[in-house]
Amino acid sequence: MTVNPRIQFFLDKLKEMPQLPIDQMTPEVYRSQSGALPVDEESEAVHKVEDRILPLKERDIAVRIYTPTNEELLPALVFYHGGGWVVGNLDSHDGICRSLANSAQCVVISVDYRLAPEHKFPAAVEDAYDSLQYIASHAEEFSIDRNQIAVGGDSAGGNLAAVTCIIAKEKKTPSICYQFLLYPSTGYDQEPSSIRENAEGYLLTVDMMTWFRKHYVSHDEEMLNPYVSPILYPDLSGLPPAAILTAQYDPLRDVGKAYAEKLEDNGVPVFYKNYQDLIHGFGNFISFVPEALEALNEGAASLRTSFFTS
Repeated sequence: MTVNPRIQFFLDKLKEMPQLPIDQMTPEVYRSQSGALPVDEESEAVHKVEDRILPLKERDIAVRIYTPTNEELLPALVFYHGGGWVVGNLDSHDGICRSLANSAQCVVISVDYRLAPEHKFPAAVEDAYDSLQYIASHAEEFSIDRNQIAVGGDSAGGNLAAVTCIIAKEKKTPSICYQFLLYPSTGYDQEPSSIRENAEGYLLTVDMMTWFRKHYVSHDEEMLNPYVSPILYPDLSGLPPAAILTAQYDPLRDVGKAYAEKLEDNGVPVFYKNYQDLIHGFGNFISFVPEALEALNEGAASLRTSFFTS
């Protein structure tokens, strides 16, 4: 199996573009160049899309709410975007959220958490959990069922979703029914083979991962904190059931697989699947790569099933 030809075409075009070495790039420059990534020019129509502000303690957090129907008390997915905790926003993951709202038949609430390095760890974690807590305690304002709230995200957002589940377990609130993790960054104690196999050439590189970590944490020892690397959390039992999707040509492939296995070892039901011809970030390719859309829809089907069978 080789990389999906549509994705390979994009990678080839990206390689032709002049780029600074990642270690010479500032977060501001990186963010300004995010337009090089695929954009969903034909995003799915959703019944209602609304931007709101959550008034959290000592800061306001923007969210975007995707409502697929006019039904009352729909289940909800609180979604955290990827981007290495340094880049990304509500617009960069608009297409994914629209697709998930329609496919899973749930309200998707996308959270615009604070980014590093302006706001280093644990700011994003605090925003992720506090936003969830606010949404759960004001469920009626969002026309959602407080007993059917899931969390999810891709890459760094998948990390935040996993960590939020751990914090909710510790604090015993709020109730989370499912965690939806797309190619998540969950940490590791020993470097997995996928990091060496896919070190470069597939959009996310090992050098980029190092750059993201440098901006996210204040010192290397924080990588051992389970709120940065949830796979290091000593007891994953009692966490919500999970869907974990990985890609064959992704440095984080084995990281996601290892987290799925550790959850299962701790008695947590997991739907896990690795997609053989896809790369990290395939959720941003759904507008022009049918196989990426199929993968996202398969994950959304597991999320929808969890809502309507619980």
